[in-house]
Amino acid sequence: MASFKERWNIKSNWQVFVILVVFAVTGSTSAYLSKPVLELFGIVKGDVSNWIYYPLYIILIFPIYQVLLVSFGFIFGQFTFFWAFEKKMLKSMGLGFLVPDKKSPE
Repeated sequence: MASFKERWNIKSNWQVFVILVVFAVTGSTSAYLSKPVLELFGIVKGDVSNWIYYPLYIILIFPIYQVLLVSFGFIFGQFTFFWAFEKKMLKSMGLGFLVPDKKSPE
């Protein structure tokens, strides 16, 4: 627990608990919501090959997860942590252009 707190610059055990709950809820919810979104586009598990369905399902989970992570972080009062986490994750994946840093005028 101490390593989480140190690495993530977290002050209390309660905050660690809330953050872990947000990660769990976000993962489950994004997986749950991906199926209806695929159905909205006419991609149903029984109608298409598993070689098409599951890669699309996994690819769709990613953007849904990103939006939900920040949203649930806000709802649980940890927006600042999850916004910083989101920016760091996107930058490490080469998608940092989606969340540019604010540059102070010189």
